[in-house]
Amino acid sequence: MASWNSFPLEITYETLGWLAFFSWSIGFYPQVILNFRRKSVIGLNFDFVLLNLTKHSSYMIYNVCLYFSPVIQQQYFDKYGSGQMIPVAANDVSFSIHAVLLTAITLFQIVIYERGTQKVSKISIGIVSVVWLTAAICFFVALPSHSWLWLISIFKLDVILFHMFQTIVRIAAIRLLHHGFDYGKKSIGT
Repeated sequence: MASWNSFPLEITYETLGWLAFFSWSIGFYPQVILNFRRKSVIGLNFDFVLLNLTKHSSYMIYNVCLYFSPVIQQQYFDKYGSGQMIPVAANDVSFSIHAVLLTAITLFQIVIYERGTQKVSKISIGIVSVVWLTAAICFFVALPSHSWLWLISIFKLDVILFHMFQTIVRIAAIRLLHHGFDYGKKSIGT
């Protein structure tokens, strides 16, 4: 297994990794606290929470398996070379576990708090169902040959696709909100 050739570089990597962990993790708390204080989740996008739980769960599976499994690590070294470092650090594992936990708490709040007439859309339920059904099929494909690295790579692909999907939806929502406003000819506030 490869190691750092530079102690200052290793310290920088670790410091930036944990800084990213804290920066991203703190963002989960305002919604959970708001829901708790109001005892309501009215206005929260339930689809976003369900899709995020699937995305973060996939990310957690990838990180935990690659970080802790010597079998998967060996498959990684066999594929990419023993001189390579595992691309998952302790802060990645910590963030993904934290993200799943806080997103699950938010989903639990959706179940127990006032939600009005809001519900999870059938499209989101369908997307999540297809993702987990595909993951189950991939598990059974990987099982006979013990292709665990391939399997967790599918979970990593899920994360990338979910992130792209959420980004496209956000861009579309922003465009709808700003429909008819020509940014090229006007400045904000005039």
